[in-house]
Amino acid sequence: MKALVDLIVRSLVDKPDEVKVAEVSGTNVTILELRVDKDDVGKVIGKHGQTIDAIRTILNATAAKLRKHIVLELLE
Repeated sequence: MKALVDLIVRSLVDKPDEVKVAEVSGTNVTILELRVDKDDVGKVIGKHGQTIDAIRTILNATAAKLRKHIVLELLE
């Protein structure tokens, strides 16, 4: 999952070297913490949050097949 988010976000931003994805595993949920350059935050969020919602939809579909619960957080 971490690699999937990394691949998608790196293709969206201007500074792909600044993309960092950290995985925090809990008992019932896995949290993916996404950090990007402050100039690229708007590109990841998208117009009215559509881009970040689309990334979360892809993650949820993949996680459902694996019977896991994953949350994507964009950190500044």
